[in-house]
Amino acid sequence: MEPGRSRSLFSSSVLFFLISLCLPDTAAGCSAGSELSAESSASLIQPADLVSLLKSRTGPRPLLIQVGFHVLYVQAHIPGSEFIGPGLNPDAIRRLHKRVEALPRTQPIVLYCGCCPWNECPNIKPAFKELDAMGFKNVKLLFIARNFGEDWVKKDYPVAKGK
Repeated sequence: MEPGRSRSLFSSSVLFFLISLCLPDTAAGCSAGSELSAESSASLIQPADLVSLLKSRTGPRPLLIQVGFHVLYVQAHIPGSEFIGPGLNPDAIRRLHKRVEALPRTQPIVLYCGCCPWNECPNIKPAFKELDAMGFKNVKLLFIARNFGEDWVKKDYPVAKGK
């Protein structure tokens, strides 16, 4: 085998291995390799699974919270979701805290952003850490691999605009 080809094959194998660690194979999600791996109670939910959950008439409807940038929320967001602000912003974390403080700690909550690829998102982790510190036990993180446009809008999942 040519030296360049073996290096390419090796790089592809390493990349496949790393992706297999980070991509969830179930709605329960990734337990290794992601930025949130230390938070073992974090649960990822795939977009298709969230759509099914939202269409279902059984069980409690989750509180949907967008922790991304306002311009993205205005362009397109999940219907019924609430804009809190970017999770990297301390004021947004305070708004998140205030929004959920009176809720039962078993309340289903789905956090999402979609500003950028999952591993680069600056907003999900701070928002999740706040809810975890408050004792919430039923928090799901919407796994948006690339961005909200690619992984939600272009798949024709329900979208609202404005606000």
